Amino acid sequence: MDFFDIDKRVTDASVKAMELCKDKFKEIEKIQEYNQCKMIKAFQNAGVRESHLVGSTGYGYDDYGREALDKVYAFAFDAEDALVRHNFVSGTHALTVALFGVLRPGDTMLSVTGMPYDTIRSAIGIEGGYSGSLKDFNIDFKMVDLCDDGSIDYDAVKAKIECLKPKMVYIQRSRGYSTRATLTWREIKKICDISKKVSPESIIMLDNCYGEFIDKVEPLSVGVDLMAGSLIKNPGGGIAPTGGYIAGKEKLVEMCSYRLTTPGTGKEIGATLSTNRELFMGAYHAPHVTGEALKTAVFASALFEILGYDTDPKFSDNRGDIIQLIMLGSEEKLCRFCEGVQSGSAVDSFVTPMPSDMPGYENQVIMAAGAFTLGSSIELSADAPLREPYAVWMQGGLNFHSGKLGVMLAADKILKDEEKVAL
Repeated sequence: MDFFDIDKRVTDASVKAMELCKDKFKEIEKIQEYNQCKMIKAFQNAGVRESHLVGSTGYGYDDYGREALDKVYAFAFDAEDALVRHNFVSGTHALTVALFGVLRPGDTMLSVTGMPYDTIRSAIGIEGGYSGSLKDFNIDFKMVDLCDDGSIDYDAVKAKIECLKPKMVYIQRSRGYSTRATLTWREIKKICDISKKVSPESIIMLDNCYGEFIDKVEPLSVGVDLMAGSLIKNPGGGIAPTGGYIAGKEKLVEMCSYRLTTPGTGKEIGATLSTNRELFMGAYHAPHVTGEALKTAVFASALFEILGYDTDPKFSDNRGDIIQLIMLGSEEKLCRFCEGVQSGSAVDSFVTPMPSDMPGYENQVIMAAGAFTLGSSIELSADAPLREPYAVWMQGGLNFHSGKLGVMLAADKILKDEEKVAL
C-alpha cells in the first residue's frame, strides 16, 4: 500500500483480516481450480478453434463460433443447451426474454423468494405501468413472502405450489437491495425438490445473477429447469463488454430463442460482429475472476467486522454469490464508502459518486464503479439505495489485490471522515 495514504488503523486491521481469511481463501481457490478445469474441458468438448473467434455479419447464418460458445456455457452450467448473446443488453433483458419465452396468456408465475428485484418488476407488471409487461399479456404474478428473518418459508412454498400448480416457479438467487441471505445451491435444491414433488409440470426458473461459478455445484444440476444472467457479472470474466445468457433444458432454451429473434429462426441467426473473441476470453477467465471477487468479499467482511460493523455474509460463511453486505448506519458513511471504492479504481478514480435517480428504482441510488466496462459488477463496485438501514452492497474485484485496495480505501474514507466530524 506504499502508494496510498491509508490510516494505520486500517492497515493494522487488514493484517488481522488476512489472517482470519486464510482458511476461507483456500476453500475458494479449490473451487477456482475445479471450475477453471471444467471450463477448459468445456472449450475442448466444443472444439473451439481460432476461426471461432472471428465474428459474422448480416443474418449470421452458419456462425460456428456462436454455436461453439453456446456449447461452452452449456457444459460449464450443466445445461442441455444455452443461448449466449452480446445483444442481451442486461441481465434483466435476458430474464425478460426467458419469461416471455416460456409463459403464455393465462399462465401463473409464482415467485417463491418474495418480491423480485427492482428492475424486473416493471417487466412483470408489478409496478411502473409500462406497456408490454407480462401483466399486459394476462400472465398472473403471485408470490410467497419470506419469513421475518428473510429465510425461505418452505411450508408456505409447498402449500402455494400445490394449490396453484403454476406454470413457473421463480427463484431469485441473490438478495437484490434487501438484507435477506443469498441462496446457495442447497436452498435452491430444496425448493426444486418441493416443486418437483407437488407440481412436476411447473417450470423452475432461476435468476442466477451474481451466482455463477461460486461453487462446484451449478443450479441446473439440482433441479432448476431454466436460468439467466448477465455477462458483465461473473460469467463474462471482466472481459465480455456486454451480453447475457439463458441456459437450461433444450426445449425451453429453444422457446426463449424464438422470443429473442423470431419463431422458426431462433438460434440459427444473429450476427456476432466482432464480439466472439471477447466472449470466449471472458468465459475462459470467468471461474478465476469469480474466485478473486469472492476473496475480495470475504476480506471486506472480515475487515469491516474488525472495525465494528455488522456484515452479511460473515467472512467464514458459505456464500451463494459475490455480493457483500455491510451495514454502515448512515447516509454519510454510505457515501464515503462509495467514494473510497471509486478512488481505488484504475478508471475514473477522480470521480466522486453522487446519489441520483435511476430508472427502475424507487429511491435515489449511489454507485461506485470505476470500470473498464460501464456498469460491470464483476469489477469492484459498490452501490446502494439511500434508505434505511444505509447498507452498502459491494461486489467484484478482477483480481484480489486491487479489490483489497479498494476495500481498504473505503474504510479509510469512513475513518477520516469521522475524524473531521469529531473536530
